[in-house]
Amino acid sequence: MIPQFKYYRPKSINELKSILGDMQDNSRILAGGTDIVPGFIQQSSRFTSITNLIDINCIADLKAIKNVDGQVLIGSAITFAEIMKNELIQTHFPLLTKAASTVGSIQIRNRATVVGNFVNNAPCADSVPPLLVYDASIKIISPNGERNIPLNEFLLNPYETQLKKNECVTEIIIPAPKENFIGDFYKLGRRSAVSISRISLAFLMHEENKFIKEFKIASGAITPIGKRFYEIENAFVGKEISSETFMEIASTLGEKVLETTGLRWSTDYKLPVVQQMLYQLLERNVGGISG
Repeated sequence: MIPQFKYYRPKSINELKSILGDMQDNSRILAGGTDIVPGFIQQSSRFTSITNLIDINCIADLKAIKNVDGQVLIGSAITFAEIMKNELIQTHFPLLTKAASTVGSIQIRNRATVVGNFVNNAPCADSVPPLLVYDASIKIISPNGERNIPLNEFLLNPYETQLKKNECVTEIIIPAPKENFIGDFYKLGRRSAVSISRISLAFLMHEENKFIKEFKIASGAITPIGKRFYEIENAFVGKEISSETFMEIASTLGEKVLETTGLRWSTDYKLPVVQQMLYQLLERNVGGISG
């Protein structure tokens, strides 16, 4: 049963700020609603206490994707379907386009927003690994002003972020990556469609003269929340691109995942899959350089 609530539909950022100033703990931002509405119906404890919903879909500034001063700005009401169709995202951030195409069904992608995906911060959030390797940050507004924060700092624990009760994420900010980065996103689920991620990874690599000049790697569903592995990235800069290096990277990732998650019932089969997945991604996308 869907509970009764007050419904607000601001038409500008200033009106949104004014509404946020009056909100209490029992308020929630509504963008796509693909988490909130099922949560109501399932009577999830995370949603049943909501008494105020603020629908941001009529704010034009939040429905835009723009290139400004070498940064791409993605409004918080942009859906996964709009991400997939946008030429700017396809050109500069193909990993995000690929991740968006794996989310839910066509109907879900037409409603669900990228920002809602990581604000909800479920371990299986498919947008998080590519956003992390693209060094995304987010803009947050409140009645008291605004702040920018890197996405990796914004995410705290499963279903927990730094977002406060009177705040709203308005933009994703991504610096345009170097054109010579090679990368990929991979998701493994229990079925081929409308599947929740069991394992997901994203990586970017910049090579120079068959050596790794820069490396970025992030996990999704294999860790409690999306995570950048900075230690692995730094450890392999300067290493020669080869199958042996790829095997070492994959092995190190397994060790770091185990350190992060601890020993679980699924560890025996998940870790080898994660390591083999990363090894194959590196061989498929980068391996030809060494040959």
